[in-house]
Amino acid sequence: MADTPPLKIVQGTALSEQQKKDLLHRLARIEGQLRGVQKLIAKAAEPADCEGIAQQMSAARKALDRSFVTLLSSSVVTHAEKATSTEEAIQNSKHLASLLEKFA
Repeated sequence: MADTPPLKIVQGTALSEQQKKDLLHRLARIEGQLRGVQKLIAKAAEPADCEGIAQQMSAARKALDRSFVTLLSSSVVTHAEKATSTEEAIQNSKHLASLLEKFA
């Protein structure tokens, strides 16, 4: 499998460039973990191998959960900094709270 070229980071108001880079780096590490899990599954020969696979799957899941929290906390910071009024900041906070309720 050929390496994919790095993603072009688009300027916008959702997240800062550094926040995007950090999240993309985290996701690339998780992607590597998942590739490792796939290899472990392919090579599993005995029931005892499942414990190591489960451990690696759990680590990847926790890393993805942590990325989700990082995404939302970065969004809170970015939206609070960019709010032009208290009302806008409150609306942004309510929207992010609804994302937590919906996806967490």
